[in-house]
Amino acid sequence: MSERFLIALDLDGTLLKDDKTISERTKKVLDQVQKEGHVVMISTGRPYRASELYYKQLNLKTPIVNFNGAFVHHPLDVDWGVYHETLSLNVVKEIVDTSIEYNIKNIVAEVMDKIFIHYHDEKLIDIFTMGKPSITTGDLREYLKHDPTSLLIAADKDNLERVNTYVAETKAELVEHRSWGAPYHVIEIVKAGINKAVGVKKVADYYNIPRERVIAFGDEDNDLEMIEYAGYGVAMGNAIEPLKEIAKDVTKTNEEDGIAEYLEKLLLA
Repeated sequence: MSERFLIALDLDGTLLKDDKTISERTKKVLDQVQKEGHVVMISTGRPYRASELYYKQLNLKTPIVNFNGAFVHHPLDVDWGVYHETLSLNVVKEIVDTSIEYNIKNIVAEVMDKIFIHYHDEKLIDIFTMGKPSITTGDLREYLKHDPTSLLIAADKDNLERVNTYVAETKAELVEHRSWGAPYHVIEIVKAGINKAVGVKKVADYYNIPRERVIAFGDEDNDLEMIEYAGYGVAMGNAIEPLKEIAKDVTKTNEEDGIAEYLEKLLLA
């Protein structure tokens, strides 16, 4: 294939194996497609500090989509521009008020590389330490002074449903919200209109690659728009059913080199 493709990769459950590493075969295939002129990028819900390691491992030289599209930048080119969409602090405080009424376990707000955790929780702090952010613990309504990039709410299943319903019924025009995959009972909230597809489209436009030549791989709820947008929207074998239903194709699982398998057939055969 002489035409250039853009390949957008989700990280957890997609590019990464369950032990959070990239397999040798997948890395080799991604090196090969880059050598042949195709553009490889990462599109993840993670902040940049928690995806930089993989960006470097793949020797990428492309923009990256973080926070599910709320933050898009080019790590190697400051002139490329920075797209950063935040949540209104007032809306966040209203959501925090209601969430506390619903007996949630915890709430985390991320302001780029600053993390604010409502209730002190060592386990949670461990999850967020990758990339060494600054962490503040205490009532978000008091300590949070800036519009955050994202808000995470953790609760047991029933209370999470109640928070979900509240957000859907009262904040639909202001925020996007979606659930994390098992084993986490977490709702993630970003600004309305923001998703991975928005970020990937910015990058595709920059490289003048039409959506028909965008290949995107994902496995979860936060990949739906990206998989729908891509000409080749590919669900991993381990993906949730709703994603498989809208995907153009389904490949093998993240443990079975699903990305390598698909790209070998499409671009390297």
